[in-house]
Amino acid sequence: MIYNEPLFFNPIFKDRIWGGTQLTTFNYDIPSNTTGECWAFAAHSNGQSVVKDGYYKGKTLGELWENHKQLFGNIEGDRFPLLTKILDANQDLSVQVHPNDHYAKAHENGELGKTECWYIIDCEEGAEIIYGHHAKTKEELTSMIQTGQWDQLLRRVKIKPGDFFFVPSGTIHAIGAGTIILETQQNSDTTYRVFDFNRKDAQGNLRELHIEKSIAVTETPSSHTEVSPHLQYIDDAEVTTYVECPYFTVQKWSINGHATFSQEKPFTLVSVIEGVGTLTHKNTSYSFQKGDHFLLPYEFGQYTLDGQADLIASYL
Repeated sequence: MIYNEPLFFNPIFKDRIWGGTQLTTFNYDIPSNTTGECWAFAAHSNGQSVVKDGYYKGKTLGELWENHKQLFGNIEGDRFPLLTKILDANQDLSVQVHPNDHYAKAHENGELGKTECWYIIDCEEGAEIIYGHHAKTKEELTSMIQTGQWDQLLRRVKIKPGDFFFVPSGTIHAIGAGTIILETQQNSDTTYRVFDFNRKDAQGNLRELHIEKSIAVTETPSSHTEVSPHLQYIDDAEVTTYVECPYFTVQKWSINGHATFSQEKPFTLVSVIEGVGTLTHKNTSYSFQKGDHFLLPYEFGQYTLDGQADLIASYL
């Protein structure tokens, strides 16, 4: 039996050397002044989000996947497929790259690869990301990494709030200081660090780099996947589809009044990044605000959203 209610989750927080305090703007009580990540929907050995209330209160997302597969349409897979985060980059993140499924399975104890995407919630004036590289061959990439030619190697892109970037596995990337993003990704925590600006941790040690693996998995020459957003209107809502790929589809829902939706996927993940509103389903209403995250289960069906809010939704 499916208890047909939206599942609101309590996120978990990760302290990071580059983190800050901006996650408090999402109504979170963060654990430190260097809180870098909010794991909103997580079913990973390194973190599990927990159902806030309702019939499944106290259950982790991983437990639901293992024991209540009907909530997800009984789709195949040995783990929940997605991981959603909000990141506060108070400082530059390390320059990194992620493996694909094949490489990760062989080299990371069966872990998934990591294709991800970023919605820029907010950023400082002049903020930028590293997105791709300029090496033409694997030999040139290797040489430029080994000799530290970072200014020549790394492709820097200016960003602004509302930008969206698709980051397939094999893409060298880094989020720049002064940026808050919502990240949708495969359920993986595998990262290969290429360069960390010679930064030292709290104990005065340089953080580990993964040069050999990074070179092995980096796509060369680098391709840059241009996003072509598709806009449609549903009643008083703007629905922007940013990416549809084998791992996920990601949309932004801008609600300005009243809109009727229908959940017809195995599941839909929804994160509220601005505003307040109400979800009404079968004569029951659920309020939401910035910083809330809720999952709409299989066969949830028709529901309405009312309010002034921006939401990021993802599904398979």
